[in-house]
Amino acid sequence: MTVVAALLILGWAHFTHKPWRELGFVRPRSWAATIASGVGFGILLKLGMKVLVMPLLGAPSFNAAYHFIAGNPSALLEMIFVSIVIAGFGEELIYRGYLFERLGKVLGHGAVARIATVVLTSALFAAMHLPDQGRFGAEQALLTGLVSGTIFMRTKSIWLPMIMHAAFDVTAVVIIYMNLEASVAHLVFPGSR
Repeated sequence: MTVVAALLILGWAHFTHKPWRELGFVRPRSWAATIASGVGFGILLKLGMKVLVMPLLGAPSFNAAYHFIAGNPSALLEMIFVSIVIAGFGEELIYRGYLFERLGKVLGHGAVARIATVVLTSALFAAMHLPDQGRFGAEQALLTGLVSGTIFMRTKSIWLPMIMHAAFDVTAVVIIYMNLEASVAHLVFPGSR
């Protein structure tokens, strides 16, 4: 579904002659700095969520929806691809690029409208995670959506959120594959679920 939606958005932008910059496709000042900061921040955000935030929200140490990746090399490769292409590129294009552009047309571009756009797109992003990841996945998606949305709102560039999202998800996949979820989740709060 995400792939189809992302392709439809790209097709819509092409056929309506929508400037790519309005979806956030603006050239960064430095590709190297954008990639490095996106990867670094994505990894740190995932670790911070797993070690600090999710235990405080009462989340279990294992992500049951994706535990099939543990020790499964073919699932690892597939999920890394999904993390980069579908989540990093597709979800950010939909929830940051497209929805920010569309909501900007409806709500405007003032401070209140931009905050409302960040909150609304983050809530939609969280709701999308609810069916397969449950309450805790949706809570994590809400918080990471607020981070990505805020970055996109401030920079008007989609590249950092895309790279950060991909790095966040790849980090999650690697932690699950290496069967380190419980160890990482209990680093600060050893008695958590």
